[in-house]
Amino acid sequence: MSLTPRVIVVAGPTAAGKSALGIAIAEAFGGVIINADSQQRYADLRILTSRPSEADEARVPHRLFGDLTASENGSAAEWAVKAAAEIETATAAGKLPILVGGTGLYFRALMEGLSDMPSIAPEVRAAATALREDIGAAAFHARLAERDPVSAARLNPADTQRVLRAWEVIEGTGKPLSTWQQTPATPPLKATYFGIVVLPPRDQLYAACDARLEHMIAEGALDEVKKLLDGGLKPDFGAAKALGVPDLAAFLRGERGLEDALTLAQTATRQYAKRQMTWFRNQFNADLTLSKKLSESLMPEIFSNIRRFLLT
Repeated sequence: MSLTPRVIVVAGPTAAGKSALGIAIAEAFGGVIINADSQQRYADLRILTSRPSEADEARVPHRLFGDLTASENGSAAEWAVKAAAEIETATAAGKLPILVGGTGLYFRALMEGLSDMPSIAPEVRAAATALREDIGAAAFHARLAERDPVSAARLNPADTQRVLRAWEVIEGTGKPLSTWQQTPATPPLKATYFGIVVLPPRDQLYAACDARLEHMIAEGALDEVKKLLDGGLKPDFGAAKALGVPDLAAFLRGERGLEDALTLAQTATRQYAKRQMTWFRNQFNADLTLSKKLSESLMPEIFSNIRRFLLT
């Protein structure tokens, strides 16, 4: 009879100190760290996505870091299947699975499941894009409202990606996206989770975001982006959307100065961190919330809670 996995979740915004905490837990409890950050999955962006260093990866096992190429767009559903397999493998080996990351939709896909969404043929997607470009965003949204009023009512006409997705689904399946979304969600794995959310004071978090980007530049982030550009990076590639890539790429193309690019990247990172904090406060059911800056003094409390979870 297989055991129901017990899983530690270390979640929170970027630059909050999750990676260091995950490693500390893994060393103390014999764990395997499983990445739950969509940006740290890109193999070519170790520095710019602040992936654990090679030295850190040598300390404890790390999984699902750098598993995507620059051109791939990983999905939450696809990641959840991979993460579930890693959790089962770790549990079978007597290791504690530890999810570490800040992508809220990834956690939801794994822990709660997502509605079973249909795949859409490329030609349907291309036709939808062409129609919207031909008639304009407002008229396209109006047509969507005629066919799927529920989805249209909650979508801004300017939200290109989501409006197109709603049109593609009804065009490709004959059923509105809102109907598909009502399908009961089934998680890919039955497991018991202990969620730790790291939410440091906002001023400290923002300062950490700014300092980390400066450190990334010093460590070679520009070289990473240059290699992507030299390799034919396109706007629709997954890696092209990673924090910092658009602004540093603009600098490398001579479109803005380095100081301007850094400032824009820092601003985007702070805004992203703010959205993450809001999501984890309102959408994630944490067992332990850490509202102070992470330090050694917090470890006894954290470890005590984990021991209690593992023994119950």
